[in-house]
Amino acid sequence: MPGTRKLGKTTDQRMAMLRQQVTDFLDNGKMETTVTRAKEIAPLAEKMITLGKKNTLASRRQALAFITREDVTTKVFKELAATYAERNGGYTRITKIGPRRGDAAEMAVIELV
Repeated sequence: MPGTRKLGKTTDQRMAMLRQQVTDFLDNGKMETTVTRAKEIAPLAEKMITLGKKNTLASRRQALAFITREDVTTKVFKELAATYAERNGGYTRITKIGPRRGDAAEMAVIELV
């Protein structure tokens, strides 16, 4: 499901990090992270919202298998799916905000549109 960026981690570590970041992003609606991580999070978050729009038992189980908290899954299926019912994709926006002070990594804000 995720893209080809390895992000300096093994597969298990990378998937755990992406699952947690997608869960936090869907819970808060906005997140500040590096550009490369934001580009990896966006398609995964959009997939979860699309599953919420389907609203079947199978799609709920798929979402629960990826999202780490059940209350966030409920929020996706109840609130976010209703918000984006008329929209065909493009639920996220990535805005670059400049380099990070410590290591000059390019930072970005990813948010729900």
